[in-house]
Amino acid sequence: MLKVLSFLKPYRMAVVFALFLMLTELSVELLQPLLIGKIIDDGILMNDINVVLVWGIAMIVVSVVAFASGVINSYYAAHVSQSLGFDIRKGLMTKIQSFSFANFNQFPTSSLITRMTNDVTQVQNTVFMGLRIMLRAPLLVVGSLIMSFFVNWKLALIFTAVVPILVIFLIYVMKKGGVMFKRVQAKLDTVNNVMQENLVGIRLIKAFIRRNHEVKRFSKVSGSLKVDTVKALRLMEVAMPVLFLFMNLCILVVLWFGRNQIIGGDVQVGEVVAIINYATRMTTAFSMFSFIIMAISRARASSERIVEVLEASGDLNDKKETKKNVHMDGAIEFKQVSFKYPDTPGSVLKEIDFQIKAGSTVAVLGATGSGKSSLFQLIPRLYHTSSGKVLIDGEDVKELRTDWLRRKIGFAPQEAMLFSGTVRENISWGKEDATIGEIIEAAENAQIHETIMSLPDQYDTRIGQKGVNLSGGQKQRLSVARALVRNPKILLLDDSTSALDMQTEAKLLKAIKKYDCTTLLITQKISTAKKADKILLLDEGALLAEGKHEELLLTSNLYRQISVSQSEEEVEQIAYQTK
Repeated sequence: MLKVLSFLKPYRMAVVFALFLMLTELSVELLQPLLIGKIIDDGILMNDINVVLVWGIAMIVVSVVAFASGVINSYYAAHVSQSLGFDIRKGLMTKIQSFSFANFNQFPTSSLITRMTNDVTQVQNTVFMGLRIMLRAPLLVVGSLIMSFFVNWKLALIFTAVVPILVIFLIYVMKKGGVMFKRVQAKLDTVNNVMQENLVGIRLIKAFIRRNHEVKRFSKVSGSLKVDTVKALRLMEVAMPVLFLFMNLCILVVLWFGRNQIIGGDVQVGEVVAIINYATRMTTAFSMFSFIIMAISRARASSERIVEVLEASGDLNDKKETKKNVHMDGAIEFKQVSFKYPDTPGSVLKEIDFQIKAGSTVAVLGATGSGKSSLFQLIPRLYHTSSGKVLIDGEDVKELRTDWLRRKIGFAPQEAMLFSGTVRENISWGKEDATIGEIIEAAENAQIHETIMSLPDQYDTRIGQKGVNLSGGQKQRLSVARALVRNPKILLLDDSTSALDMQTEAKLLKAIKKYDCTTLLITQKISTAKKADKILLLDEGALLAEGKHEELLLTSNLYRQISVSQSEEEVEQIAYQTK
């Protein structure tokens, strides 16, 4: 909780002023029973109208002061809490953007969304209540107890027997509630995860007629959330009747002893009224405690979840001595590279060795799960190797500044990811300061320019979320254009031409030759691979063979089998020539 509240530092003065106004409002509330007792004893019972008028006017004045203080306090409390929420969300987003892929495996997307929305809202609402009423409630209890002793210490002793018991009870409820509400937030993560999966996969759900199944799955996790929430709220709700019971018993006891002492002449009527007023104020304050405890319990659980993200240790942080080279040629070398994903038993890459000359084109082939995409992810340091080294121009990538390294790399992922915005914005996303000329050139080379010009607003046409209003091939070509616009020294195409016809793909690969970059492309097409300067053939995480198309036909059985499945005539012709 302290880690989260450290975000309040920039608003210290506003917090202090809000607390001052809250204390002013509280002081007036504690002063009013004394004034009421004064009016009763010195004015009404003594039949002195002047005393009633003087102290009555005094009560009106202090009430106006309390009203003004409350209004201004609400403004500052809202300002501080909303600013706190903004800063925490910004801090979370900054931290998340620094995450490695391993960190993302630690925190599911649905959980991160819940933490940045629901959990932050819980914290900021608690801060608002803390500045507005949360601190006021316990202070009102303590202040009322103290003022009761000033009025009549004998009657006030009744409160001292009950208040400590109630405080101990409230502390227990708070600790128990914190655990229960943390479980509730975890269940909310699960609900959000199922809901996110359903919204993303709605087409598949409808195609397979799995609506009823998904509704049942959602009902199950939502029902589990409901059960845990009811348990937590039930505990909170029990607190209020217990508090009311004990405080009302106190009031009855005060009235009983107060009556006897009034008859005996030891206590004045105004004093008993003042004590009862303080008792009702304590009761009102205690009635807010169940609500306050619930808010604090949820805020504690939420703040712990926020801190988990803020304090997550990244495994790809730059060392102090990392280098920031001025120039990159793009030569790539893997030296005995092995890699396994965090918290998984087996390696997906095993002792990989190869060299790629700067400016060359290399095709990477292999069956699904052979480690092709994992190999790509090691080059821009999206993951670290488990053993071995990845070298660029002879430098270990671990010794290079991550931001500098990634700015030199263009990457088109296997699943083309586009953002809500215009076509121009999506392409320039790869290079923030790209001119319209650079954007058009990248689009032309990616073979998407003509398609863009046929759109209603051309480069200013808005794209739906994830490019929902574009075909698979159009999304892939826009993704490639985004990688090309940064004029990279290393270009990584992760099966990003799979949705293109052979003619369009050939034009695209020919256009890429204009760029002074080293190109690695994952492909399943022999027709594409045979045009590369080198082919890397992966199988179950191992580099099975490397070389040109003709060489692999002669030396690799697996490559021949792949070729046979795609072009039997070519294989037969080469086999005949080698006899």
